[in-house]
Amino acid sequence: MGTEVLITGAAGFIGRNVARQCLERGDEVTGIGHGSWSEKEWRALGFSRFHNASVTPEVLKAHGGTPSLVIHCAGSGSVAFSVQNPEADRARTLETTSAVLEFMRSRAPHASLVYPSSAAVYGLAQAFPTPETAPLKPISPYGAHKKMAEDLCRAAAHDAGLKVAIVRLFSVYGAGLRKQLLFDACQKARRGEAVFFGTGDETRDWLRVDDAAALLLKAGDHASAECPVANGGSGQSVSVRVVLTELLACFPGSPAIAFNGEVRPADPQRYHADIGVARSWGWSPRIDLRKGVRDYAHWFKATVS
Repeated sequence: MGTEVLITGAAGFIGRNVARQCLERGDEVTGIGHGSWSEKEWRALGFSRFHNASVTPEVLKAHGGTPSLVIHCAGSGSVAFSVQNPEADRARTLETTSAVLEFMRSRAPHASLVYPSSAAVYGLAQAFPTPETAPLKPISPYGAHKKMAEDLCRAAAHDAGLKVAIVRLFSVYGAGLRKQLLFDACQKARRGEAVFFGTGDETRDWLRVDDAAALLLKAGDHASAECPVANGGSGQSVSVRVVLTELLACFPGSPAIAFNGEVRPADPQRYHADIGVARSWGWSPRIDLRKGVRDYAHWFKATVS
């Protein structure tokens, strides 16, 4: 018999992929999120139950059950959105996190909580690869709100003894993600365009969603009142130019890549995760970036009209 798992933000990119891996483990999975799927569709994704609803105290009380593991994926997922709509970003991240923590205090105090945070909490990091002990100095509302959510989780672990683990995800990508750099690049390639923001020398630490989901589930085994934190990355820093070159090689006839030199607000130039903690948990990334990028291009061409 598997674990009873609750996934919030279950219709999102990461939530869906966590559910798939739970299905492989034989877990009973309840999903709460915004997705207008048929029962056949959500069961195929790995959910035993799915509720198309916001993550609120009332919804959690009615549908959260008594899980042994909570993966709290609900919340904002865009730096750009947070810059344009800081208050909405705050509400999406902090109000859902507060609701989940209160639900656990009252209904599931022995459950383990995994909170997927973001590398954005580091802001303009000074040490590379960046360890979990680096100062947290976010430069975007998105990063600031993720840091606040982390603080809520730590307080709940310290004050109420909840078992919590935080995973700071870096640049997660993979089939099914219909936003961010790779999706934008595929759309441009289809239109015969190839001009991108920045210089191309910006670096990111890319992690395919399969590996990210596996790390979140592994983190559940290490959740405690000490609230351990692990970086979720590949441990490699690769430039945007290199990734786009690999991606657009899958689109024969694409024009040469060019960059406009403009820097987006609240967009650090470099990311590189120290993944020593995650490795000490028995996890390591499995998907090579070159294969992952090419798989993404094949998914796009086969799926996106």
